[in-house]
Amino acid sequence: MAALGKTNHLIIVRDSDFGFYLDGGDLGEILLPNAEVPDDVEQGDEVEVFVARDSEDRIVATTQKPICEVGQFAALEVKSVNQNVGAFLDWGLPKDLLLPFREQVFPVRAGQRIIVRVALDEVSNRIIASTRTNRYLNQSRPRYDSGDAVKLIIQERTPLGYMAIVDQQFRGLLHESRIQRPLRVGEEIDGFIAALKEDDKIDLSLEPVGYGRVTDLSGKILALLEEKGGRINLGDKSSPEEIQRVFGTSKKAFKQALGALYRERKIRMVDGGIEKA
Repeated sequence: MAALGKTNHLIIVRDSDFGFYLDGGDLGEILLPNAEVPDDVEQGDEVEVFVARDSEDRIVATTQKPICEVGQFAALEVKSVNQNVGAFLDWGLPKDLLLPFREQVFPVRAGQRIIVRVALDEVSNRIIASTRTNRYLNQSRPRYDSGDAVKLIIQERTPLGYMAIVDQQFRGLLHESRIQRPLRVGEEIDGFIAALKEDDKIDLSLEPVGYGRVTDLSGKILALLEEKGGRINLGDKSSPEEIQRVFGTSKKAFKQALGALYRERKIRMVDGGIEKA
């Protein structure tokens, strides 16, 4: 059965002057217009399509891929604002995505990039966006361990750091002390679970944590030593800015990696830097 607002794999059941009709199950036959029909397909073949509504509110299929689908969070740009219905967002399809006024936590303006959840309107069954993101977050206890890799969408700046949506489900905090570079609201980046607190709140990191962090950074240090002939002019006395520039990491992580390499007798500490042992 086809799902509105999502990517589907549907069977071609018949052709017409306008295109192919697909088996949409409870949604009935869905037109894939001629301009969207892939080469070398015929009746009985399965095609991958996104199911949406056209400008006349008819359910249609398209081979174009939107930025996001129903049930997903995404950062989208506001293209225009209509004072009667709401804002229209660019989600990668010819027909823009409506953000109704009732789904706006704050007024939006053209050119602004905002975090939304794509959903089906319960009354009209139309695809809409909502900035009321908290209502869609998973409220159950997150099942993560420290060090787990996750996908993040940077949501907002706070006095403590940045709030982020974690794996399209949860909300977590990237503390100011763990931020090593400027971040943008809406940026989609890889991250890690730093800690899961007793109140189920998630602390995040942009670097691997614990042993994994040290092992990964240790390899980078050894590789640079090899490239530079066995010595680099960076050590535990170097500035955080210089360490960040060379290794893209914090001074704390760098010192931990140096300590691990020294204990393994892979490096020597020398004046002004380190050498390969």
